[in-house]
Amino acid sequence: MAENARSGAARLLAWAALAAAMIAPVAVAATSPLLASRGAPYVIAGLAGAAGLALLLAQPLLAAGYLPGLRAATERRLHRRVGAGIALAVALHVGGLYVTSPPDALDALLLVSPTPFSVYGVAAMWALIATAALVALRGRLGLRPAAWRIAHNVLAVVIVIGSVVHAMLIEGTMGALSKTVLCGAVLAATAVAVVHLRVLRPMRRRRAQAPGAG
Repeated sequence: MAENARSGAARLLAWAALAAAMIAPVAVAATSPLLASRGAPYVIAGLAGAAGLALLLAQPLLAAGYLPGLRAATERRLHRRVGAGIALAVALHVGGLYVTSPPDALDALLLVSPTPFSVYGVAAMWALIATAALVALRGRLGLRPAAWRIAHNVLAVVIVIGSVVHAMLIEGTMGALSKTVLCGAVLAATAVAVVHLRVLRPMRRRRAQAPGAG
């Protein structure tokens, strides 16, 4: 009984920590004084960007099965839905910025913007588009499961690194502390998940299948 209580408390603590890490930066952005004099498209773009970055924290945790209390089928379903949420957030972010200032948005998309953070954001955006295409065309491409996973992971790493650098270089609505904590958590979760899924798990599987194992 006591063990079940401790397990339940640990599960609740894990979910609470994840919720706090994801919600806090978005809440800080939503209450930023920098939004006071801005129009609706800019506000939507800013909040969508913060929300998309927050959702990036959940993706590797779902992919690696780190979130407690979820079945494998539920994790896969949530992974797909969170991915769709990230794509929607990016669309709102880019769309809102385009409505706010079409010339600046076009310069960023064409990689001729003088702001260095734009390059990383656009790189992450195109990696996200490539990921969506990869998922949608998975059956038609005929990729082997191992090749598909490698391609998916490489694109995910590009998305994460590009998004984090993009966010860190911007002095905008997200608070410096909450943004730094979130970006660090996203990088750490992605790195641990990729090493676990692509290095440690296959290594353990090969050892288990080796002659004489066990």
